[in-house]
Amino acid sequence: MSKGIELNLFIGPAVPVPAPRAVIDALKRVQVQVNSGDTPSGFELTFSLSKRSPLQTLFLLTGGSSIPVMRVVIMVTKGSHADVIMDGVMTHHEIQPGSDGGRSSLIVKGKDLTALMNLIELNGIPFPAMSPAIRVLTILAKYAAFGIVPMVIPSVVEDLPIPIERIPTQQGSDLAYVSQLAHEAGYVFYIDPLPVPGTARAYWGPEIKVGQPQPALNVDMDVFTNVESLSFNFDKESKEMPVVFIQNQATKVPIPIPIPDITPLNPPLGAVPPLPPKLKFLSETAKLSPIGAVMQGMAYASQHSDAVTGEGSLNVTRYGRVLKARRLVGVRGAGDAFDGLYYVKSVRHTIERGEYRQNFSLARNGLLSTVSKVPA
Repeated sequence: MSKGIELNLFIGPAVPVPAPRAVIDALKRVQVQVNSGDTPSGFELTFSLSKRSPLQTLFLLTGGSSIPVMRVVIMVTKGSHADVIMDGVMTHHEIQPGSDGGRSSLIVKGKDLTALMNLIELNGIPFPAMSPAIRVLTILAKYAAFGIVPMVIPSVVEDLPIPIERIPTQQGSDLAYVSQLAHEAGYVFYIDPLPVPGTARAYWGPEIKVGQPQPALNVDMDVFTNVESLSFNFDKESKEMPVVFIQNQATKVPIPIPIPDITPLNPPLGAVPPLPPKLKFLSETAKLSPIGAVMQGMAYASQHSDAVTGEGSLNVTRYGRVLKARRLVGVRGAGDAFDGLYYVKSVRHTIERGEYRQNFSLARNGLLSTVSKVPA
């Protein structure tokens, strides 16, 4: 691994345990993709495989044996600080023969723990007199054995169905139904690993773009530069303003209402946002309650408000810590138009012996910083 950085791998059914030394010694490369919103994250492990390697039994046999779920936890430690960068399950593995008589490679791929919720279709399960938040908590309770702790944020106004009028029923897998409920509330759903290996947080709520920023990414600052590359793009055409429809109960006439992209949980990170060049009419909101329609409009506005995006890469040793997705980060040295705070939309970790790099994408709503300085 990279100098000063230690990688720990935990593998096992349900409760992962430290991987044997032979497995760690055979590990050549680790790739982890972490995305914001409700886009699933995943990982890929590449091992050097010999004919007598214990990996033949540990991975290949478990692919079709009585062990239905093989859990993998990837943790990196720098100094006294440890970060769990992935907690997921294996979904696929393959062997690539070595060239010129060299050793073969075993490639193990997997997804985050949301894959556990997508194994079985559970159509028709009733949830009488339960609000969406209570339904989500009920579904997530069955995954407590995997160390998954639910964090569910109720909607501003809960839709509590009256049993004599209708009883909501689940359609599809747990993941599909929970994601559907999140979409209807204008929320996101994902599972994040917690600092203790084998534990995770299942978050169902609004996508939050506030909090303590991570240390700044420094560009073109001589000895203070801590990124290998970082470029920005300003595209005002990508911004859209949604228009929701609220039905007048007396006249049954839908009333169009434009929804801005600024909320307490989605504050402006750019001081000069572009005017939206186009409107998006969300006609399906007419059948929702006024609060439900507004929440869907706010979620759509938040997802289509980013006119400034950034793409870059860094060496973790030089940056000094692991950059995390779904959080804010500062940028310095990119010029007045692009300096300031950004939301980290995705991070890709690539770990090899002696090297730990990250590729990342950033986003915010406009140009110029809203803060005078960012944390170093």
